[in-house]
Amino acid sequence: MFRDTILFFGHELGNVRRNPAWTLIGILQPVLYLLLFAPLLTQTTHGGTMGEALRMFTPGAMMMIALFGSMFTGFSMINETRNGVLERLAVSQAWRPAIILGRVAKDVVVLILQALLIMGVAVLMGLRPGLAALLLMLLLMAATGLFAAGLSYGLALAIRDENGMSQIVQFFALPLTLLAGMLLPVSLGPQWLQTAARFNPLYYSVEAGRSLFAGHLGDGTIPVAFGLFVVLGALALTWAVRSLGKLAG
Repeated sequence: MFRDTILFFGHELGNVRRNPAWTLIGILQPVLYLLLFAPLLTQTTHGGTMGEALRMFTPGAMMMIALFGSMFTGFSMINETRNGVLERLAVSQAWRPAIILGRVAKDVVVLILQALLIMGVAVLMGLRPGLAALLLMLLLMAATGLFAAGLSYGLALAIRDENGMSQIVQFFALPLTLLAGMLLPVSLGPQWLQTAARFNPLYYSVEAGRSLFAGHLGDGTIPVAFGLFVVLGALALTWAVRSLGKLAG
């Protein structure tokens, strides 16, 4: 099992090394938000400093990568399904879950590398996170990316159409982004918006990230966010593996 997962992980990672352009393009939007949008938030923070604005905004930018970077990974699987490549892999002697797990592991590794680049830009701009907060934030991003990637592969195997999947992803991406408070804290909005946000799992990951960067490691949103995305990630991976089994007949 482990050997098959490593083999698929190495293959997928090799594809990234051969064509790193899309990985770099994936962090362009969050970097632009950090450079051009974060300075506008200094007047909305208590201290009115760039450091305060970055502590508020950087977690949202990082979760933006986790959501959008991972939700579009399934599109490559649709092409492999259409060409019959994935079906041949599914009926081979390889451990079937390894086909999904190897891809998800690659997605998480790429996500962490992107997160480190975003944090590097934020540090240059004035963010000063603690080491414990940094490590926990990377783990939280990995858990969030695990869920988003598993969901993306499950959707790809269930829909098997780029247009249909694109419409579904785009339909849910904007409300999830706004209700998570990625750009601005939900606490700035009306009460009904704050209530609706609590039904969005991404809200807890963004709030947990802000608590971590503020040094509040005992905040209740942190264990809630980890618990939610570990469970949701396991469910998404299970769905993707079962969908792959249906493809194999």
